[in-house]
Amino acid sequence: MPTASDHAPTLAPYASLDPQAVLEALYAAGFDADGRLLQLNSYENRVWMAHLEDGSAVVAKFYRPNRWTDAQIAEEHALTAELAEADLPVVTPLALQPRTPDLVLCTPTLGRFTTPDGGTFRLAVTERRVGHAPELEHPETLARLGRLLGRVHAVGRRGRFEHRRTLNSQTYGHAARQRLLDSGTVHADTESSWLRASAQALELIDQLTARLDGVRSFRLHGDCHPGNLLWRDEGQHSGPNLVDFDDCCTGPAVQDLWMLLPGEREATDAALHHLLDGYRDFTPFDDRELLLIEPLRTLRMIHHSAWIAERWSDPAFPIGFPWFDSPSYWQQQATELNEQVERMRDLLG
Repeated sequence: MPTASDHAPTLAPYASLDPQAVLEALYAAGFDADGRLLQLNSYENRVWMAHLEDGSAVVAKFYRPNRWTDAQIAEEHALTAELAEADLPVVTPLALQPRTPDLVLCTPTLGRFTTPDGGTFRLAVTERRVGHAPELEHPETLARLGRLLGRVHAVGRRGRFEHRRTLNSQTYGHAARQRLLDSGTVHADTESSWLRASAQALELIDQLTARLDGVRSFRLHGDCHPGNLLWRDEGQHSGPNLVDFDDCCTGPAVQDLWMLLPGEREATDAALHHLLDGYRDFTPFDDRELLLIEPLRTLRMIHHSAWIAERWSDPAFPIGFPWFDSPSYWQQQATELNEQVERMRDLLG
């Protein structure tokens, strides 16, 4: 299996990726930018919108070095292509056309660009697609999102990932917790309370998932929160559009549903009804998966903390998350994990 061959992580992994390097990478990949660039919000990767000389615009995504292998990114691109072929509103990477030796193809849609100072970055380019956040308080919006995700999952069930990770208590929970412990990140003043809460939470997650033996896992978007949904009011691709498959994985269907739900119990029940009403128009849903919502929420909490800790040497992270190394953050995490423990105990009965 191919492995990531980018340079080893540095204190500033994107230091050599300045606007001039972005323009040179686009030219090397076959795109004639007119010089106008806008850096888009992304902590994990570096993403730039570029206007082209023909009046159109594209989005260039530079993958974080050493996060994914070429094989894993190829599976991401293949899934979006498969969804697009099924006439689903997703954004697929464009074919690259190398013009210079600075860009070498890994796949037809993934290139490895070398900057003048020797930095290497894997690059994908997509069309620009704009829209606004979905209005999740509207029942018809939820039903349409449910239909979209039902169609996405119908395609996802047709194949499987060989290289992408699987979402479960080991990968997102136990392993993430161990990485935090190994890094010494948890603040000493609150370490014992966080250790106790996280251990209890993971034990309950394991008990709940053991009850759900037979729930099917398949290819998912994996990070389906409102920020990864663009709603277009008119024109081509009107309605919901699903973007950013960077975290696509193998997991249960409800992973792509629960982050669209409000926090209040009554509102959650109503939103679930509308989401699943649309979803079931295209794909069956196993109601037992509803028991996984709180475990999945808990795993996301632990995994998120581990993600920040692993990126702390990137200068963007201390700036973006200044509270992460404070006692108050870890005390809050311990408190929220204890709340999740109580919710999951209630589910176990």
